[in-house]
Amino acid sequence: MPKANNYGLILAGGRGTRFWPRSRRARAKQVLTFFGDRSLIQQTVDRLGPVLPPDRIWILTNDHLRDEIVKQLPEVPRKQIIAEPAQRNTAPAIGLAAHILHGLDPDSVMGVFPADHIILKAARYLRLVKPAFRAAAQGHIAVLGIQPRWAETGYGYVEFPEGVRAGSTVPSTVLSFREKPDSATAEQFVASGRFCWNAGMFFWRTSVLLDELRRHLPATTALIERIPPFTSRRFGAGVAEFFPQAENISIDYAVLERARNVVGLMADDIGWNDVGSWNALYELLPRDPHGNGGRGEALTIDSERTYFDVEGKLVALLGVKDLVIVDTPDALLIADRGRAQQVGEIVKLLEKQKRDDLL
Repeated sequence: MPKANNYGLILAGGRGTRFWPRSRRARAKQVLTFFGDRSLIQQTVDRLGPVLPPDRIWILTNDHLRDEIVKQLPEVPRKQIIAEPAQRNTAPAIGLAAHILHGLDPDSVMGVFPADHIILKAARYLRLVKPAFRAAAQGHIAVLGIQPRWAETGYGYVEFPEGVRAGSTVPSTVLSFREKPDSATAEQFVASGRFCWNAGMFFWRTSVLLDELRRHLPATTALIERIPPFTSRRFGAGVAEFFPQAENISIDYAVLERARNVVGLMADDIGWNDVGSWNALYELLPRDPHGNGGRGEALTIDSERTYFDVEGKLVALLGVKDLVIVDTPDALLIADRGRAQQVGEIVKLLEKQKRDDLL
């Protein structure tokens, strides 16, 4: 039975630029369908259902995406899908949600969840979410990390004491948060067995988080606290006036790296993937004996390890290797699969050229 004071905040304001040309401002990664017939944000809400019913879910997004998210999630109360007037990173966004929830329920406990991750083993995942909520209800700040499968340099890491077992449902003290490491340091982290990936899933009483924000981010917290209560007719105007003045800073820098009383759980194999690029998606999909795979119909001759996303036409691959091919009505991406993380640079170039029609 879901706890009455537990709430979920889904952060859905990102643009997913590394999934261009499918991901656009008004159809960003989190509202796209990559697996089955449910988008990533729909899967996030579905997955949390046993511990957080839809009326306890809150979503922060942007003006470009709000209407699409409202359409995709009719079970979530429309008023709880809020568009930020400006992007200000995760600390102000989470602070705003805590301000809202604390005003509605002073005993509220909030879990923070990304909108665009894949978790294939939901039951095993929820075994860890439940004790994380319990630890937060007791006054701790709790983090759910992912046991690393390789020495990734693109993620932050969470350091645990010796002897912490992945998959344990008993929270352990978190020793430190580490920024994205270089390759050698990442190798050391993984070899030690004491570090996990920071997947952006956090749990706290809203009162605890607001106290931490007042201590470590006082100017931004003062702005957020000037926003009228959610039930006030002036709430929307207050968000529009004060939120854009907040600092642009992540919750990791603002709170987690400075806070005491942080505990964590290290997830074992929950089938987690942040689906961070076309290559990451390629790794998750079924492939033919030569490593080719994707969406659509393909005919391949002497071609290997190529990802394609083309609908409504046949893709003929002849003598190509390690490519990403993504076709949309107004743009075609052909990239080296090993450089899939750099697709966002194309979006930056389009922004410089003011090609709003392709953004």
